[in-house]
Amino acid sequence: MMINYEFWFVIGSQHLYGEEVINQVREHGKIMVERLNESDKLPWKVKLVDVGTTSDEITNIVEEANYDKSCAGIMTWMHTFSPSKMWIRGFTRLNKPYLHMNTQFNREIPWDKIDMDFMNLNQSAHGDREHGFIATRLRMPRKIVVGYWRDEDFQEKVGNWMRSAIGVMESRNLKVARFGDNMREVAVTEGDKVEAQIKLGWAINYYPVGDLVGYIYDVKEKDIDKQIEMYKEKYDIVTDNIDSVRYQAKIEIGMRKFLEEGNFGAFTTTFEDLYGLKQLPGLAIQRLMEDGYGFGAEGDWKTAALDHIMKTMAKGLNKGSSFMEDYTYHLERDNALILGAHMLEVSPSIADARPTVQVHKLGIGGKEDPARLVFNGKEGDIILASLVDLGGRMRLIVNDAVAVKPLKDMPNLPVARAMWKPLPDLETSAEAWILAGGSHHSVMSYDLNADHMRDFAELLGIEFIHINENTDIKELKKEFMYNDIAWKLGV
Repeated sequence: MMINYEFWFVIGSQHLYGEEVINQVREHGKIMVERLNESDKLPWKVKLVDVGTTSDEITNIVEEANYDKSCAGIMTWMHTFSPSKMWIRGFTRLNKPYLHMNTQFNREIPWDKIDMDFMNLNQSAHGDREHGFIATRLRMPRKIVVGYWRDEDFQEKVGNWMRSAIGVMESRNLKVARFGDNMREVAVTEGDKVEAQIKLGWAINYYPVGDLVGYIYDVKEKDIDKQIEMYKEKYDIVTDNIDSVRYQAKIEIGMRKFLEEGNFGAFTTTFEDLYGLKQLPGLAIQRLMEDGYGFGAEGDWKTAALDHIMKTMAKGLNKGSSFMEDYTYHLERDNALILGAHMLEVSPSIADARPTVQVHKLGIGGKEDPARLVFNGKEGDIILASLVDLGGRMRLIVNDAVAVKPLKDMPNLPVARAMWKPLPDLETSAEAWILAGGSHHSVMSYDLNADHMRDFAELLGIEFIHINENTDIKELKKEFMYNDIAWKLGV
């Protein structure tokens, strides 16, 4: 279960101006936090900690934030001038995401009343530059938001950063269960799991399928009955093979218990390791993804982890996200599209209509015919994200795209599927994705955008590549070259 996170608001000042000014700063901070917490643009609450006026005060705040599990990040603002050397000791110890707000309490200059008392109190234009220097000097990853704090666009930027920060916090505590190993001979789903835990915080461990089978075997028939009734409420069951649907319900119940007991947020399976299972998990996995678990097929733990993190970042938006795989192209001139799907495992959170439960033969895995949810993906703006291990560094690749309604029905393709137009076009997008080393697996999100993912990558110190409407292959190749040099030099 996700922690009820909050963000700590720290205001910078000093004692040069007297206690009256400090008290005014504190009162202004209370008003700002109250108003920010009333905004629907901020998905999590802001907590006013205090005014930081000395190195000891600031260090104590940072150390408390580091050890408070509910604190997802620190937001700073310099109401007056706060000499930045007093922030060094605290900043060098900070291990939570950090946002610097460059704003001021008043929107406009009080032209007829402005005097030196007003100037001494309202020095954000002055103080935030001093404050910004020390973070740059310390090479600190941070987000800077500039503008007036009451404006919706300012609040939206803060809220977007909050989502990225929550992704970082969830990343640092994420546990991934691998039921079986990676699909044999596949390269892109492999990676350095130790480096991933060091860099990203993910604990990625293998569990024999037999351990899962034990949980499935213990599921009671009465619990399966309840699950089937819930399926009937949410989906249309259009198959006479109810035994297959019941077996998927049994897998779901057993798998859910395993994941809950181990506090796992993501998991993988592979059709090459199904010993003890009657079917490849299909409907069961779709249901778990719908509830927020991250999933990766064929042992793809990187996509599974990213799937869960992006679902967590999108809390409250509810447009949908899913594990996805590029399957085949529609190469019509001036209307080139990608059809994505998987054997079974696409989340119904992206469905354009009420899904149907169907049972069909599956030509992979050598098991019984599995039940699955069948639907088309909805229309809308999306991103597709892929995290790859380049050996020595991770690269997060994001492609902007537009999900569209499939051009025609596909009555002989009984799986969940989505169709999209990648930006700027399929030819440029595919070449850029392949040059970047992007996987055939990705996370499709209707809720997040590239800015969310860029902030997430920067907070964790991983490379970020954005393929979008302005992508030019020649310029992208230069970016790859510069990035390679920077990473080799440790910049």
